[in-house]
Amino acid sequence: MGQREQETASELLGGCPNIGSFRFRFADQRWEWSDDAAAIYGYAPGEVDPSAELLQSHLHPDDRVRVAEALAHAIETATPFCTRQRIIDTEGETHDVIVIGDQLFDDDGTVVGSAGYLIDVTETLEDTLQEALDDVLPDVIDARAVIEQAKGVVMFVYGVNADQAFRVLRWRSQETNIKIRVLAEQLTADVVAMGGALVQQRTRFDHLLLTLHERVTPSEPVMD
Repeated sequence: MGQREQETASELLGGCPNIGSFRFRFADQRWEWSDDAAAIYGYAPGEVDPSAELLQSHLHPDDRVRVAEALAHAIETATPFCTRQRIIDTEGETHDVIVIGDQLFDDDGTVVGSAGYLIDVTETLEDTLQEALDDVLPDVIDARAVIEQAKGVVMFVYGVNADQAFRVLRWRSQETNIKIRVLAEQLTADVVAMGGALVQQRTRFDHLLLTLHERVTPSEPVMD
């Protein structure tokens, strides 16, 4: 994967680790993942190559059929996908993970696979997250209302709590180098424009989340 995708999560997210990137190519069923994605599963960088069989072996037994069906649908329709799943790492620890996959295009603009992120929302980083929030909130106090609205949307769509929703917004902010407030305003506007079919059109929401930066007016680099 690219150099940007191989950066550690702590560098990419400024203190919010446990988010990794991946690519999946439809033609040969080939997976690629970043070192941070491998770490969520308990592997050191380069220790193993990801495969459908390996990933399936780490899925919680109760989630295997549902996740396999979601992936099969994404391959058949060449559309974005999102799953909420549990994985069991090499130490036997269970992680609650959101997987968001958007379309991967070749040079001709043909959809050839999925590319996206694994977001570990397991309740293991509360102290680190609170420290990050303490640093961020004084700078965005005037924008708290719109950020809370955006957090509420993420909580509703993905079924996560407030801290986990903020982690998702902070990830997009650091990934795109755009302030959380600006992204929150855009996300709220996008959701209003979608109308009342938000849950039924969750793949559209996933795409909105991954492309927020493309619809905001360029501004100063993120300082959150």
